[in-house]
Amino acid sequence: MFVYDKMDDPESKTSTLDFVSCSFITKERTTDYMTTFRLREMILDKANTEDIAAYLSDKHIPADEIMLHQLAEQILETPPLQGYLTISNALQWRLQYQRIVTLVDQVDGIHKIVDKIKK
Repeated sequence: MFVYDKMDDPESKTSTLDFVSCSFITKERTTDYMTTFRLREMILDKANTEDIAAYLSDKHIPADEIMLHQLAEQILETPPLQGYLTISNALQWRLQYQRIVTLVDQVDGIHKIVDKIKK
């Protein structure tokens, strides 16, 4: 994931890219922040398979009832790490990285490579 500033020079017909933020995100941290936050909270609150499957259904996870139930069982057996992306599944899946760009804390699985963002 990277963020850059681009400056065009119409006279010389050139552009300059200045990378202001670049992070490597391991696959375990590429999940939706709010979904994993709530799932982890539900597990602490002793949610069962039906509770988790219902939550996934409410979040419009694209799966049938059997698959949601299987996912719920897997989530209870192996709770997810906290994710750090914002995922919108309106008409198409879109990722937003602002939480990573503005992240101040050290988080296992998120490695800042370039960080010129003023916080």
